[in-house]
Amino acid sequence: VQLQASGGGLVQAGGSLRLSCAASGRTSSSYAMGWFRQAPGKERTFVAAINWRSDNTAYADSVKGRFTISRDNAKNTLYLQMNSLKPEDTAVYYCALKLSAAWVVYTTANLYNYWGQGTQVTVSS
Repeated sequence: VQLQASGGGLVQAGGSLRLSCAASGRTSSSYAMGWFRQAPGKERTFVAAINWRSDNTAYADSVKGRFTISRDNAKNTLYLQMNSLKPEDTAVYYCALKLSAAWVVYTTANLYNYWGQGTQVTVSS
């Protein structure tokens, strides 16, 4: 399985961005997906996750109410709509995929099987 993240960029505080993550390869089974981020000099942290059926999501407290995770299984694509962006949201954002049962969502990075290459999000003040 390969993951290709896109949609990052430079935006002013209060602005919005939409990240996408396209999955390719052996994706015929159900799988959970998630977004993580890593700021310079810091560890990778959880942002949001969603299960295969899109009826279970999870968010980090720091992004609740501002970010929305979604997916389109027909297109094998994961999304992250980011609104009301803050300078502290600046990081490289990674998408991840875990082959799993349809109802499960995962918030722990080391449980994921596959990772994208990351896309840079920079929020200026």
